[in-house]
Amino acid sequence: MRAVTAAQMREADRRCIEEIGIPGAVLMNNAGMAVWRAVEAWPGPVGVVCGRGNNGGDGFVVARLALAAGRPVRVVLVGDPEKVTGDAGTFLRAYQRLGGTLTVAQSPEDAARAVAELADCGVLVDALLGTGFTGEVRGAIRAAIEAWPEAVPTVAVDLPSGLNADTGETGGVAVRATVTVTFARAKVGFLNESATQWVGRLEVADIGIPELCFGRRWVETQEGHMLQ
Repeated sequence: MRAVTAAQMREADRRCIEEIGIPGAVLMNNAGMAVWRAVEAWPGPVGVVCGRGNNGGDGFVVARLALAAGRPVRVVLVGDPEKVTGDAGTFLRAYQRLGGTLTVAQSPEDAARAVAELADCGVLVDALLGTGFTGEVRGAIRAAIEAWPEAVPTVAVDLPSGLNADTGETGGVAVRATVTVTFARAKVGFLNESATQWVGRLEVADIGIPELCFGRRWVETQEGHMLQ
């Protein structure tokens, strides 16, 4: 299995956007479509829990696609909508212009309540935190994760929120995913045995990043994994 660190993934994204010229919005839309294909396996209402970064942007794409497919959709944004900018902001606005509604939760109490209320959904999408996360999970994000309805199947966007992409350790709490749809390459932290309980079934999705953006040098670990 080819695996990359968070820094290597950021560099591949940068090269794809800046050197190859593929817009970040295209990659985000491709990522959301890949997650949606996994989400479609479960019937019923779709609950999407988004942060205000690019991981949340992927979640807004999923919400838009669910809406277009005629599925009931409930989106919780943990954070200030005014701070959802760039490509993520573009896809949030697209979702809203199609008639999608949004529950905004900025305090820990509101976040816990809003996420707990998704317990009657058929499937949940974890789009809170991405590969840039390190340290401890705090505040409203932590409250959202702690309130997560674990009885509902969950599809994680790129990695389960709260998991460190490089170490596979949690920041105190993490979402326990049924399926993790990770983009372009597995993340090095997934190779840590302790990460398995959070990642669930791993699917690696091609979102259109050319191979040359990752370079061509790989080394083999003792376990037979390939690291760039």
